[in-house]
Amino acid sequence: MKNGLTVVLHHDPKRTVAAVNVLYKVGSRNDPPGRTGFAHLFEHLMFGGSENVPDFDEALQRAGGENNAITGADQTLYYDILPADNVETALWLEADRMASLKLNQKSLDTQKKVVVEEFKETCLEEPYGDLYHHLNDLVYKVHPYRWPVIGERFEHIEDASLEDVRDFYYTYYRPDNAILAIAGGYDNSLIRGQIEKWFAHIPPSGPEHQPPSLPTEPEQAETRRKEVFADVPSPVIYLSYRTPGRLHPDFPALDVLCFLLGSGRSSLLYHDLVRDSDLFAEVSASHNDSLDSGSVMIDARPDEDADYDEARAALFATIEKFVAEGITKPQLTKVMNRLEQHNHFKSINISSRASELAFYAALGKPELINEELNQYLAVTVEDVNRVAQTYLRPERLSEVDYFCEEE
Repeated sequence: MKNGLTVVLHHDPKRTVAAVNVLYKVGSRNDPPGRTGFAHLFEHLMFGGSENVPDFDEALQRAGGENNAITGADQTLYYDILPADNVETALWLEADRMASLKLNQKSLDTQKKVVVEEFKETCLEEPYGDLYHHLNDLVYKVHPYRWPVIGERFEHIEDASLEDVRDFYYTYYRPDNAILAIAGGYDNSLIRGQIEKWFAHIPPSGPEHQPPSLPTEPEQAETRRKEVFADVPSPVIYLSYRTPGRLHPDFPALDVLCFLLGSGRSSLLYHDLVRDSDLFAEVSASHNDSLDSGSVMIDARPDEDADYDEARAALFATIEKFVAEGITKPQLTKVMNRLEQHNHFKSINISSRASELAFYAALGKPELINEELNQYLAVTVEDVNRVAQTYLRPERLSEVDYFCEEE
């Protein structure tokens, strides 16, 4: 649109519901200096009322809808789902808080208390809850990925001012920094006019509210390790092998690698360390898909009767075996079948479809919703073996080991 808002529409006339998603290209990496956790705080503030809507949730529920939001390192997503005939209600609500969110001291004080309490409950009171405080700080030295989404310290939230909040709003919560994605059974003859009606008048960011550029993280050149002694029920090993960002050509092969290495009971780590060994109770692998930099993440909990050093050595030996021996064609085919099945069921959910459209549009490549599965299916045995040898290397590794603190 003229004000910079990107709109992506997916009309499905067979649906009786519609999903209206608004993605803002702002996450914890955009937290102001000394205000870590700010993007997450702002997610809460967006439900505090706007010029014409004192209670966002109540207004949407009256239209038969429901909603939620999620903040990540790179983006914040607000998603609504409601009867297709009432889609304009969601457009009005989202436009009203984009144009005229109520930012006052009372709302700020209320949400600060909520977010600080959430920080204490999830990071300070739960076992392993502070993992990403330790791990991110090992992996990143200059990039703002070095703090978790919830923030580095809850005092950063407690000290946030109304001026901080307003500056953040006018910098990031503007139409030229947002994606509006709508999927479902809306009236295709009316939807463009409805969008213009509610969003066209909202001004873009002004020159005084331009986001600062982010620093580039230097290449990691050595293994980094940290031992944490805490009130945890058992020791756990967390490994993070740094990988390129979401749009790198190796991303699909790395995703497939994680499936083969540690997803489910047929994965190599589970087969060697849990099923055929008494050394581990649990082990898994996952892929962090952040925009600027990602990781292959492995978490492994030694069995309570196992010797820790022996278990840890076996974990690294299994990873080295995976890298040295590689995978086979039948193993890859099995994973591809699972991916196709997962993609099929995911596409059935209209809310997931809207979220994917918003995410791909934020990357500047909405066409990926039709193309990315084929990129995965094109991954070869050689591709997986190559990325394993390239990225599962000691100089890319950051490790956090939790131990039970002595009484």
